[in-house]
Amino acid sequence: MKLQLAIDLVKDIPEAIELVEEVKEYIDVVELGTPVLNREGLQAVKEVKEAFPDLQVLADEKLIDATDFEVGQAVDYKADIITVLGVSEDASIKGAVEEAKKHGKEILVDMIAVRDVETRAKELDEMGADYICVHTGYDLQAQGKSPFEDLKKVKKVVKKSKTAIAGGIKLETLKDAVEQKPDLIIVGGGIASADNPKEAARKISEIIKQG
Repeated sequence: MKLQLAIDLVKDIPEAIELVEEVKEYIDVVELGTPVLNREGLQAVKEVKEAFPDLQVLADEKLIDATDFEVGQAVDYKADIITVLGVSEDASIKGAVEEAKKHGKEILVDMIAVRDVETRAKELDEMGADYICVHTGYDLQAQGKSPFEDLKKVKKVVKKSKTAIAGGIKLETLKDAVEQKPDLIIVGGGIASADNPKEAARKISEIIKQG
């Protein structure tokens, strides 16, 4: 299991780099979240990758159309993993996967807003998605929802794709995620908003390794 740090709420690229510097020994993937990309563009991906060449960098673009072109753009800015929405047309998923594979990069399909998670996960697995990520977004987290049941459904049907989980994962809920052994555990505020991000990352990393 790998640990991905999702960076959403920093004010600029230097602040993102400062956060990663603090926790880099405990994480495997750095995610530049959609709010960061909306504000700073793909330049954020490029600068973080150049600062931390040994970490994978994910561009959380949540693509839904013209995905082959957009994935190519992200690759030009040094993204290792690019996100595409699971609610996209099949042609868009296939286009993203094909373009990423050309460059030796990966596609993470975000299942946010997918209603039939099990059926869609099976389809995405057959389309060659590298990761299928169950994701409870901020709005549903506020209603008390969690991604754990969806992860069970996805793990039941996938044969080739790796699995990932995101949405409100922190120290208190980490055990529920680790027990299901996804390939990638995504933590945002549980590290970034902690009083001591380095210590939070260390504890989370330890629990994941023990799992």
